[in-house]
Amino acid sequence: MVTYLGLLAAVVTSAGPLLQMVKTLRTRDTSGLSWGMWISLCVGIVLWLCYGIIKEDIPLIVANSVTLCSSAVILGVMVRNRRARVGQRMSLGCN
Repeated sequence: MVTYLGLLAAVVTSAGPLLQMVKTLRTRDTSGLSWGMWISLCVGIVLWLCYGIIKEDIPLIVANSVTLCSSAVILGVMVRNRRARVGQRMSLGCN
């Protein structure tokens, strides 16, 4: 019963970043996303993933693996968008 509760929590918790990833990939718009929030979330996810691996806790491992992947995709799009904006400014001669 506890494992099923953990798996349900994993699905619900992982849904947020997954939904944000889908929206981000569709729109390519990351202007409203917070760098600090996504970086701190990724660090926390890595720590929870390590904890789950040490404890051999399948719900923690699955949830944090999925959430880390979707969050990494979002951060990747954010980095790409930032580089594009910086490159655009440089080509216009603005600093």
